[in-house]
Amino acid sequence: MKAAKIFAIILLVYLGTIVVFESLLAYFQPANQSTLIISVTDEQGEPSDRVVARLESGGQMYVAANHWPRAWYRQVLANPNVQITLDEGRAEYLAVPVSGAEHDRVNRDNSLGIVFRLLTGFPPRYFVRLDPR
Repeated sequence: MKAAKIFAIILLVYLGTIVVFESLLAYFQPANQSTLIISVTDEQGEPSDRVVARLESGGQMYVAANHWPRAWYRQVLANPNVQITLDEGRAEYLAVPVSGAEHDRVNRDNSLGIVFRLLTGFPPRYFVRLDPR
């Protein structure tokens, strides 16, 4: 019984750590040279900006849904016409979800460390290729 209580406490602390980490990332949206801003349209037709990591693989540009909160990813699936803001400015792109061998290659080329995966609670990872329009 005591072991079960200790396990439950550890599990709750871990889940709390994930919620706090994800919430802080969503609130602050840290940006740097390896990030970009993706502008998506929500269900009401309103634009919404999100800072995401810029990934590269095979000469193509990608972004990944690496976290449990991923409203922007669902919005991209519903409306793949997005705007991307990079150092060079803002441009129109078509967001193409990837799967299979392409997904495996992008994941291998842009692996995540164990600490990040622990802090985010090991969410499934989805990729979108950004094709210029």
